[in-house]
Amino acid sequence: MEFKPKVTRPTTTDNVKLTQITNSRKSLELLRDTEAWLRRPTVAALSWILPSKMSKKLQFTSCLAAELLQDMASIDIQQISDFELQPARIYIGLTFVGFGALMILLLLLYINSLDAKLGYIEQIRKYWYTYIWFVCLGVTGMFILGREAMRSHHKS
Repeated sequence: MEFKPKVTRPTTTDNVKLTQITNSRKSLELLRDTEAWLRRPTVAALSWILPSKMSKKLQFTSCLAAELLQDMASIDIQQISDFELQPARIYIGLTFVGFGALMILLLLLYINSLDAKLGYIEQIRKYWYTYIWFVCLGVTGMFILGREAMRSHHKS
């Protein structure tokens, strides 16, 4: 006689209850609580291992993280408008473009100074994928900036 475990599927009422519990708390509160649930035991375990000076710094940093996440949890994400997020999107786009350009420059500097013995064909064969990654990063930043340029600039 085989043992067959009884498998019960969640009903729609269970899904509705779970959704209601999740929606009753803001996502930043869930982030704060989850992070604290992971951080506190880790700090407690490491405090015994680390030297006292480093242990105090770790505990101080843990308290700062708790305060920062408490401040973040008080923010209502639903109240942030699209207009208020525009500077952040522009900064992200500029960061992608700048980092992509900087990394291409560093890659070319590396190839020309430390791998100069390779010919052009060997350089392309060896570093084409790295170059493509950095170009794609810059193009992504340009797309973000272009999207922001095409948005309407009216404060709603």
